[in-house]
Amino acid sequence: MDALTETIRKLRAVPHAPWRAKVRRVVVILTSSRSGSTLFKASLAQHPCIASLDGEVEPFLALSGNGFGHDPTCQSDVITCLRNADTLADDIFDGLTVHTGRLAPLAELKSRWRKRMLLQFPALFAAAASYAQLQRGLDEALLLSEATDGPGEQELQRAALSAVFWREAWRLDYYDGGHGPGERRPFAEAVKIEEPPFVLPAMHARQFTESDAASKVLLFKTPSDAYRVGLYEQLFPRAQVRYLHLTRNFAACVNGMMDGWLSPTGFHAHDMQRHGVTLAMDGYSEQCADGHRWWKFDLPPNWRSYTSAPLKEVCLNQWLSCHRHILDGGLTALRVHFESYLADPVGVLERVCAWLDLPPLPQPPTLRVTMATKAPAPGRWRNRSSQLLPLAQRAEVTDMMRTLGYGLAPEQWP
Repeated sequence: MDALTETIRKLRAVPHAPWRAKVRRVVVILTSSRSGSTLFKASLAQHPCIASLDGEVEPFLALSGNGFGHDPTCQSDVITCLRNADTLADDIFDGLTVHTGRLAPLAELKSRWRKRMLLQFPALFAAAASYAQLQRGLDEALLLSEATDGPGEQELQRAALSAVFWREAWRLDYYDGGHGPGERRPFAEAVKIEEPPFVLPAMHARQFTESDAASKVLLFKTPSDAYRVGLYEQLFPRAQVRYLHLTRNFAACVNGMMDGWLSPTGFHAHDMQRHGVTLAMDGYSEQCADGHRWWKFDLPPNWRSYTSAPLKEVCLNQWLSCHRHILDGGLTALRVHFESYLADPVGVLERVCAWLDLPPLPQPPTLRVTMATKAPAPGRWRNRSSQLLPLAQRAEVTDMMRTLGYGLAPEQWP
């Protein structure tokens, strides 16, 4: 794995960007998995004063030797002491973009796609022949972006994926939005750096520059950051780091995580076989391909107590653990209910922008569903009400729901 990681680093050829001390403002979304953070972050990232990553910081932590499976001192998703901060910052600065509403220049698009796809299929594209095919495919497809009457963003994205994977269309099912033939072959890559569903590179955005370090708000979100308070302070030592606590009712979150754990194509976070651990979760391990191997979503400090637990208990623990760590950290944070955001996205984003001392978004955000296992629908958790409602009676659940500002009547949980 170390040799492959080094090969990928060389192929990505990310330049050094000594700007860490120039960053002045950072906002981190703290949340649990399946709380709508991808949609919320994508909406906020449309602000012209904000810079963000296409996805999450996880792949860059791996490339810089940080986190579980990469730093031998990390036994979960907790990171207390950051390693190789300059290397990590280089990848972050290279991955940050600022929304413009216009297609990026061809050279930027090709670079962005190439570097992203090396994270998604490292073992495949580390081979010289496959890497050459990657470059040829991107050259062919993205050239269309220069046409004045060329395809729109989604058509261009599909063209790029199809040109690269024309012999292996089933790989497209691993991408967010399901661009493939729908075979949904179980994820079986020998090695992964980015966690599926894979994100598509930003198209209507420009590359982050040195001058942006001091002038833009850097926006980050990943549920595992609930266990890493202090990481961004180490990374950007002169920045004001502010936290936004995004919440969602436990039933919607646990139901969403259960869907994700059972998805054949997504949310594969940690290959536990590499750590000598065999999972035996009732409702998951016995019915999913490689269900004895892959841990999904965040890895709480107490994960070892749940390697043989029923799936609903694993997911409930993930929800509880994230919010406990956020609350126990004693942070001053703006709390936002995802339910409130869905009901009034413009109003909630205006409140967030005011909190960040930013003007409102110049136009209402485009709400594009991302990282969804099924089509969104109100009260989807009720399909599992027989499993979830008994959990709602537990004191630890009712206490957390009250603390987060939710009512305890199930009819109040959209």
